[in-house]
Amino acid sequence: MDNKVLTPEESLLLIAKTIEDTKESFKEKGHILIAWGVLMFVVSISQYFLVQLELYSFIGYPCLLFPLFGGAIGIYFKKDDKKKNLPKTMIGTILETMGWVVGVNVMILGFLFSQKLGEMLIPLFLIFMAIFIILVGKSIKFKPIFISGILLNLVGFITFSVDWKYHFLIMSIASVIAFIIPGILLSIDKRREDV
Repeated sequence: MDNKVLTPEESLLLIAKTIEDTKESFKEKGHILIAWGVLMFVVSISQYFLVQLELYSFIGYPCLLFPLFGGAIGIYFKKDDKKKNLPKTMIGTILETMGWVVGVNVMILGFLFSQKLGEMLIPLFLIFMAIFIILVGKSIKFKPIFISGILLNLVGFITFSVDWKYHFLIMSIASVIAFIIPGILLSIDKRREDV
């Protein structure tokens, strides 16, 4: 292992390159934001209609799509990363790990503790997701993702004061704000660079 001491300029260049490599890698996977957003929209709008139709015994079934989709996405991207030989950076690894940690914790909260959390469940989901989105936006220096994370965080706090019967509707709208729109903007940014 090389223990060369870097000059301040070399250190800054290395940091800038790491951020740029992470951003490029994330742009290659930008469609994942759109896919998660669409899934989150479909699940939450389904939940909303189940609540409105008072079909309470079916609530939760649409949420089973999350772990199924998450597993499929994990397998897909592992294979895709090997194929494309994308650079692996420490920032990318941290963001990927944080995404899985947030996702798994949100699923555990939803599946095992929804009764205890009650009306606080969806606002907490939104706040956890917002923390992840804010970190992604800041880490890859892409303002639309950062701003959508802040908006999602605010929506999470506002949701505490809204009747629980509308929480899933709010979550479906939040999926568009925090995942779909930033994913589209990231894809547009990628296409512009490719031209």
